[in-house]
Amino acid sequence: MRAPVYLDYNATTPVAPEVAEIMRYCLTEAFGNPSSAYDRGRQAAALVRQAREAVARLIGARTDEIVFTGCATEANNLALLGVARALRADKRHLVVSAIEHPAVMEPARHLQREGWELTIVPVDGHGRVAPADVAAALRPGTALVSIMHANNEIGTLQPIAEISAATRGKGVLLHADAAQSVGKVPVDVDVLGVDLLTLAGHKFYATKGIGALYVRAGTPIENILFGAGQERGLRPGTENVPAIAGLGAAARLARQRLPEAGACLRRLRDALHRRLQDAIPDLALNGHPVERLPNTLHVSFPGVGGRELLQRASADVAASVGSACHAEHDAVSGVLAALGLDAARAMGAVRLSTGWMMTMEEIERAADALIAAWRQLARS
Repeated sequence: MRAPVYLDYNATTPVAPEVAEIMRYCLTEAFGNPSSAYDRGRQAAALVRQAREAVARLIGARTDEIVFTGCATEANNLALLGVARALRADKRHLVVSAIEHPAVMEPARHLQREGWELTIVPVDGHGRVAPADVAAALRPGTALVSIMHANNEIGTLQPIAEISAATRGKGVLLHADAAQSVGKVPVDVDVLGVDLLTLAGHKFYATKGIGALYVRAGTPIENILFGAGQERGLRPGTENVPAIAGLGAAARLARQRLPEAGACLRRLRDALHRRLQDAIPDLALNGHPVERLPNTLHVSFPGVGGRELLQRASADVAASVGSACHAEHDAVSGVLAALGLDAARAMGAVRLSTGWMMTMEEIERAADALIAAWRQLARS
């Protein structure tokens, strides 16, 4: 039997062969502790340094502005809680959007429980934040604004550069969770105007268990973990050299592929969308029709439940109804609720996300399976 067509690249990506190769080398040869002074230690330290340079080049940063973390969740927590620790005496107000990932929303709620003021700005029907709403939320006590660059469910891209114009004018720090956008669209920290930015390795063909936080030079931030002085003291603990080296390899690949990646992913996504639209009346697109990730197709199938549809098509399609972080729940996601979708449309929603390694033949097979599953359910 053929494996189902994988259409859940926003949940996680397969590990690129180049990533696996350098990780295998680290595990079998360059296994030294980067803090050790002998050859194997220096070898490991060199791999970490090379990875830091690769990640920095990918996002237009300086090498000393990259902090490796265990995942994007840790990077987001370090961004919010680390800035909060550094500014707790002066500023105790935080601004986030209504569609943030739990890795941002939960530390924000934690700060709120500790006495911080929290403002949650809304999104429009396409899932976009209005820069004017962010500007209106700012006050003298605002420490940080955290707005995701691209939404993990609907793929909508946020106007981060415009939001930055508002925050910089007020001396407010800006963090962007770019876990979903890095490797799919160009991400440059200076173009975006961010002070902090989060990356997730397993979203662009590295492994799970590795992430990074960009921290612009001069940004006030303190550690939230305590130990030795690795990662400038912001992330103490012996470096995970295989995962870090793998992230570096993935960053180099992403930089090479970016000129072609957007067009490739968009071609696959749009072909799938056309096939579904032609066969299914009233199929509804969720998210922004233009300002969204080139690989993300979030649609609502009329008259059926999204979860039931995917179960019916599971022999041929591997996808999800939304974020993998909530895959076990049947409740309407907070993202779709924030868009104002009615219950029927929200329950019929499915997230389909394409990847660099896909073929048009796979798109055709997946479309056929989804159309057949919808027709079967719609008749029953």
